[in-house]
Amino acid sequence: METEYADFALLFKALSDETRLKIIDMISCGELCACDILKCLNITQPTLSYHMKMLSECGLVNADRQGAWMHYTLNEAAAKRISEFWQLLTSSKKNCICHSSCERQENGCKTETCDKY
Repeated sequence: METEYADFALLFKALSDETRLKIIDMISCGELCACDILKCLNITQPTLSYHMKMLSECGLVNADRQGAWMHYTLNEAAAKRISEFWQLLTSSKKNCICHSSCERQENGCKTETCDKY
């Protein structure tokens, strides 16, 4: 699970910018050319390139060069993984991290949440 935390931290870091969230929202509707994203967001081409690099490197966005322009699509599998991880992370479960944390066990954690299991 530790590896998953690190992997998802990178994904959430990429999503922690307002412009990148807008880009994800835009391409969730389908493929978009960089020129269309530029017009809609009113940002410069170098700024868009920076944001798309962040989103592409973590696997959230697929990029395809078509002539002079890049075209972008949402990586549906990555979006699904984030959704599933968030659901797991925020739901009550028997294998909750509070049950496996050495420090909490050594200190005799007796919170109401931990006592449920």
